[in-house]
Amino acid sequence: MLLTFGIFILLAVTEGQFRNIWNNMDTMDDETTVFMTLKSFKSFISKPETSQSLPEADLAQGDLQRQYMQRIELEDAAEKIHSRTHLLQMAQEKQQMELSHKRARIELEKAAHISARDLEREVDRNQELLSRIKKLEDRETETAKILSEQMDMNKTLKKSLEGQNKRLEEKDSKISEANEVPQTDFQWPRLLIPAMLEYLEILKYEEVSSKYQTLQSSQSLHSDSELKIKELERRLALQEQDSIIVQNMRAELAHIPEMERELKHLREENGYLRETKENSSLLKEEMEGLRKKLERMEKIKEDMVNLELEKESHPFLALRFSPRAALLINHLFFTCRKPEDLSREIIQIQQREITLKQQNHSITSSARALEKARVQLQGEVLQLRSRLLEEQKKREQQDALVRRLQKRVLLLTKERDGIRAILNSYDSELASSEYSPQLSRRVKEAEEMLQKVQAHNSEMEVQSICLDSFTKVCDKGNPLLKIEELEMERKRLEDQNNILEMRLERHNLQGDYDPSKTKVVHFRLNPTSMAKQQRVDEVQQLREECQRLGNLVRALQAGGAATIEEGPLNLPSSQEVLDLRKQLELTELKNKRLKEVFQKKIQEFRTVCHVLTGYQIDITTENQYRLTSVYAEHVDDCLVFKATDPGHTSMQLMETEYSRTLRELVELHLLHQNSIPVFLSAVTLDLFSRSTMA
Repeated sequence: MLLTFGIFILLAVTEGQFRNIWNNMDTMDDETTVFMTLKSFKSFISKPETSQSLPEADLAQGDLQRQYMQRIELEDAAEKIHSRTHLLQMAQEKQQMELSHKRARIELEKAAHISARDLEREVDRNQELLSRIKKLEDRETETAKILSEQMDMNKTLKKSLEGQNKRLEEKDSKISEANEVPQTDFQWPRLLIPAMLEYLEILKYEEVSSKYQTLQSSQSLHSDSELKIKELERRLALQEQDSIIVQNMRAELAHIPEMERELKHLREENGYLRETKENSSLLKEEMEGLRKKLERMEKIKEDMVNLELEKESHPFLALRFSPRAALLINHLFFTCRKPEDLSREIIQIQQREITLKQQNHSITSSARALEKARVQLQGEVLQLRSRLLEEQKKREQQDALVRRLQKRVLLLTKERDGIRAILNSYDSELASSEYSPQLSRRVKEAEEMLQKVQAHNSEMEVQSICLDSFTKVCDKGNPLLKIEELEMERKRLEDQNNILEMRLERHNLQGDYDPSKTKVVHFRLNPTSMAKQQRVDEVQQLREECQRLGNLVRALQAGGAATIEEGPLNLPSSQEVLDLRKQLELTELKNKRLKEVFQKKIQEFRTVCHVLTGYQIDITTENQYRLTSVYAEHVDDCLVFKATDPGHTSMQLMETEYSRTLRELVELHLLHQNSIPVFLSAVTLDLFSRSTMA
């Protein structure tokens, strides 16, 4: 009887316990409850059999105490689970807040950058407007001065006209009075009266003509002054309009600080509203979680109260089990016969949990590493794209430079052809013997340059082969290093190309030609070669004659008249002397005419250069050139360049008072860009803008 009574008590206790356990498991979904239940079940089984003989009241009291302790333990476990879930939620919310803060920071930085850029533009625009206002005020004062001067001149001219009119009226009145005097009062002789009348008429005519001229000049001055007054009035009207525009702009500029303050206030409000919105969303989520937790706890309490009521009403007959409790009891009775099996099962479950946590940690760490690698790769891709855009821009600039150089080459070839035609005309007029050394020198220089160009071409071919091999090797390496090395190589090749183009232009201007493309035809009976040979023979004869005459002079000085008679005198005839004099005069005239032609062509060339380039070029000393602009404000505003090499391929700017005022242009165009034409064009544009503004 005692055994059956203990079994009934055990079944009643276990039914109540498992109902509580599975209700809690359905609500909380955690394995800790199962472990605690297993521990309590183990302790319940491991109790001695003597406890079965206790009275009924003690068993009921011990059962209630155990249920109370288990309930406390279950509540602690539920609190721990809830704290863990809350911590996870807080971590996720923290990550979301960090992401939102990052996004907000990026947006604020973008907005700040845009506002700073707009502010800089507004500041630049304000400075430009202020400079324009100052210029307009200066122009207004100048126009006011000119207007006052013109008004004073008009007043003086009117006064002078009135005075002259009065004088004319007085003279007319005097003449009329003189004519009204009776003839009896005159004591002049009859012969002098006509002469005096003619003289008076002449004086009157001269006076009237002078007055008429002065009137015409005053009228022209008056018309000019009226035109100037109208122009000044028009300028004043335009200036008043500009002043109105400037006042409006100043009023708008005065509102800029207020707008900036409003913008700052709005940004602060926007940030505060974003933070409050995020906090409110977080609080709503937390409130929703607490509400769900409260509902679960209320359900658990209701279940506990119902179970206690059932246990109090049916302590021995509550033998109904839920399916899950039955499955758990079957599993525990059939698999875990001993406490050691149960502890072993718990250890295995804990080990599985640890392995699962480790796998989760490793997966999260690998995901973070992959995310970092992805971010780094995205940064590298952005850098490569920016460099690619820069390379494309540089390539476009190089293409534009190549087109400009091609245009320049065409202009230089045309200029070279023109100068070559002029030189050919001079060469045709001059004797061929006078230019034979120059031609031979040019031929030698052309041959040397051809050899240099061929050697340079071979070097360039070798370098291109090396570059091809290097590019094939670098295709497998780092693309950034490859881009940098290719950029350096491109700059070096551009410098070499510019040097070669300058050399080619210089040699083309000197009259060289390409022997691979140009074929030279030599005539068998060439008139120039025949004239050259004839001139060589004449020079040889003249040298022999000079030598013979020198010997004769020395003999005369040494031996007297006896030696003169010994040798027959072979003096040239008077006709030959006259012919030689005529030839000498002709050559002098030809040289003089050539000098005049050269001077004329050089002057024309200088004027054309002055008109086309806007600079007058003068040679001050050897290898030193002075450039004066057409738009120079003063006569002393000039630039001085000095050639640093014998070939005049590189120039150096000498320091002058005017060049000290062009520090920015010198640093930009000469030091950084290394381009004298761009520097000269920038100076021309600056001077032209100043002259037009003035």
